[in-house]
Amino acid sequence: MKAAYLEMIRMIERLHRQCLELVKAEIEREGIRDLNNVQALIIFNIGEGEVTVGELTQRGYYLGSNVSYNVKKLVENGYLVQERSPHDRRSTHVRVSEKGMVIFKHLDSLFEKHSSDMQELGLSADELNSAGDTLSRLLRYWSTPEHFSARG
Repeated sequence: MKAAYLEMIRMIERLHRQCLELVKAEIEREGIRDLNNVQALIIFNIGEGEVTVGELTQRGYYLGSNVSYNVKKLVENGYLVQERSPHDRRSTHVRVSEKGMVIFKHLDSLFEKHSSDMQELGLSADELNSAGDTLSRLLRYWSTPEHFSARG
């Protein structure tokens, strides 16, 4: 069981890195130089919605520690529009600009092609859902407070 668990951890890390590389290749193919792969995924995850900066991390749209820096860069480069909340002046909302929607649409098309390719490779929606369920259970396990303390 331990070997399978450790292999799952390694695979999660490799999958994440490979996904970032695919996104990087896509934005480079489009000749975009003022955007990195992590920022492109932030744009994709926001999509047509609007979120607060805090929600970017709460919803899992961004996994790093410097979300404010990336939002600042996305606003400076015209990919996001940032506005103060009318209800809470301490809070800011971000949404994808027209320039950012071009990125969103490119990535949406890329992921649409990938999902189509999955079927051609013989991966079914049920298999992907099952893998997602397993990863969700692992995330819930890792997210419980008792797993952050040292055990003796």
